[in-house]
Amino acid sequence: MTAKYEVAFVFSVAAGEEATNALKDKFNDLIAKNGTVENVDDWGKRRLAYLINDETEGYYVFYTFESETDFPAELERVAGITDGVLRVMTIKK
Repeated sequence: MTAKYEVAFVFSVAAGEEATNALKDKFNDLIAKNGTVENVDDWGKRRLAYLINDETEGYYVFYTFESETDFPAELERVAGITDGVLRVMTIKK
């Protein structure tokens, strides 16, 4: 059974632009491997509303995708153990 989801990532900008692009590619590939990517909305670098790990800016990327219902939990698990991911939130559309 498949469902549509949207996941929001906030990546750290402290490691530089190359590290941010590597994180975007990593999660894009992971989502594409386990589902169908419908849209990638790249908001770029924005000021955070509050400090996260002593950082004032983050890089925002939103993915809309369709996958099996057990994949979003795995996606959040991988994001939680990946260096450079400040926040992640997945919603079912």
